[in-house]
Amino acid sequence: MHWMDFFLSGPSDRHRDSRHRESFLMSFRFALSFRSVISHRVFTTSSRTVMSTSFSSIADQIKLDIISKTHALDNASKRKEISRTFISDTVTVPTEEMYSYATLATLGDDVYFEPSTAALEAHIAQITGKEAGLFLSSGSASNQIALRTHLKQPPYSVICDHRAHIHKYEAGGTAFHSGATVLAVIPSNKHHLTLQDVKDNIIISNDTHFAPTEVVALENTLNGTIIPQEEVIEISDYIHSLGLKMHLDGARIWHVAAETSTPLKELCDPFDSVSLCFSKGLGAPVGSCLVGTKEFIAKARWFRKLFGGGMRQTGILAACAAYSLTNNFPQLPRVHTLARKLEAGLEEIGAKILSRAETCMIFYDPSPLGVTYDEIGDRGSALPEPLFLGGSRLVVHIQTSDAAVEDFLGIVRQLAAEKRAAGFVKPQEQANGEIKDVYVRRVSKAAK
Repeated sequence: MHWMDFFLSGPSDRHRDSRHRESFLMSFRFALSFRSVISHRVFTTSSRTVMSTSFSSIADQIKLDIISKTHALDNASKRKEISRTFISDTVTVPTEEMYSYATLATLGDDVYFEPSTAALEAHIAQITGKEAGLFLSSGSASNQIALRTHLKQPPYSVICDHRAHIHKYEAGGTAFHSGATVLAVIPSNKHHLTLQDVKDNIIISNDTHFAPTEVVALENTLNGTIIPQEEVIEISDYIHSLGLKMHLDGARIWHVAAETSTPLKELCDPFDSVSLCFSKGLGAPVGSCLVGTKEFIAKARWFRKLFGGGMRQTGILAACAAYSLTNNFPQLPRVHTLARKLEAGLEEIGAKILSRAETCMIFYDPSPLGVTYDEIGDRGSALPEPLFLGGSRLVVHIQTSDAAVEDFLGIVRQLAAEKRAAGFVKPQEQANGEIKDVYVRRVSKAAK
């Protein structure tokens, strides 16, 4: 009896043919084993075929070429655009020379202390008079990690100027990351925080209703203006006498050094931690450096990992920063001269100067001319070589062209003449909220 016949037969048939049962079981086991082997071979072969086909398809989906066929023309056009942009100094781009220098950097992993990055950190620490440095991706990251490293356990508060970047432009990071209350102080002199401003607002109390002040954070420059060093020292001496900490958002401290001919070490000495940015006034593509004591930086490195992860092959970025220190820092005096030229031109035309060009920025109000920021922006956009403008803030940087400054003053002058000819009525003064802020941002038409 064949094993399949036995399998298909009824119970009575099987009992009558019990002598074939053992033969059936052996045959059945063999059949299952054979089927399993064949199935496995077919499946394995099929999977390999499918895998090979799928991988090729996936590779096709993943591959990318972002280099435009007209990349040389595109980059030339972008460089021209940047030379005519007054929105921010963050728009600056690496030059060919900076690119070339960056390719010579070491290619280590910064989590394991990449040599070029370590050299940059050590240099920044040395010129600021601090023990150690930490390379970070941005000024906001540097500020927030610094504050979190200083602040041990809530409740606590941080005193800063009401216009400070850590208060207005870091997405509420001080509250989110550190659980700290920000005491945003309006300077009594409308220029910079004074010792009296700090004393009037500091919280030194065990009253459970309040969050005691642990850090005073200054910003220099702030909106392009310089805090007098004597004032900084007075605030620092007072804060340190209380056992509290001082942090400096020195994203543009380079401008202070260039304008006042003061060494960075002297400017940074009153502070326990300092954040210095490479991608604004200095024109590097990415990066900031946080400096402080060795113990402080070791803890900050831990928070860098916690907040967003370690940095990897940063030698290329460190090289760009190093190039900017050597080649771009010396250009800052020209930037300041160009900013003052803007200020003088606007005053001559009749615009109101809201904040003077102490370094690279000027804030102005065109309403005395009967002109709005939108009108100036639209007229600038319509030029054969457009100007790129925000609102009240004009930022001059190392790649700003002299022609852009002349063209900007030209359109303001022309608009003012047109308004005079039409007999303008002075529009309502523009401001942000009840407390007037010199920084009035112009909303682009695409965002409206």
